[in-house]
Amino acid sequence: MSIRIYGDTKSGNCLKVKWVACHLGLAFDWVEIDILKSESRTPQFMALNPAGQVPLVVLADGRPLAQSNAILIHLAEGSDLIPADAYDRARMLEWMFWEQYSHEPYVAVARFQMAYLGKPREDLDPKLVERGAAALQRLETQLVQTPYLVGDSLTLADVALVAYTRVAHEGGFDLSLYPAVQAWIGRVESGLGVS
Repeated sequence: MSIRIYGDTKSGNCLKVKWVACHLGLAFDWVEIDILKSESRTPQFMALNPAGQVPLVVLADGRPLAQSNAILIHLAEGSDLIPADAYDRARMLEWMFWEQYSHEPYVAVARFQMAYLGKPREDLDPKLVERGAAALQRLETQLVQTPYLVGDSLTLADVALVAYTRVAHEGGFDLSLYPAVQAWIGRVESGLGVS
């Protein structure tokens, strides 16, 4: 039995799980869950994930696993997407924790409000815009120094952070202000086979 990935293709958190599964050549079935239609809040879905969130993976043995970055680490265990060096692995995790706390809550939320709720840019919370721009600048600062977030190789840190960065313009962020980020997006998409 292959794994099942429950996700919404509008969500970068879901797509990054799909990208890693594809990159690693894992057999999986994709189950589309439309969060705008509350499909992650049905009794059947809540039985699998009481948090009512996607992505969710049901492993081949039937065990469920939620939270995008936890899923990425589980799927990529033993692959070249996780550095062998303990310090580099910790740096990868540092970026992944930062993504969920200091990047996704601003860049992804601005995108969701504009692209899916139809909110004009000028109606976004100014702190949301300010913190999203600060997150993009943090990436720029790193990517001027190294081609990937953890040195010279593609890791899960890049996968986790490219998911919403590549569509930040849909949240009103001008990616031309971040040329190193733009170049990195191209490298990561190419490395993952994503367009």
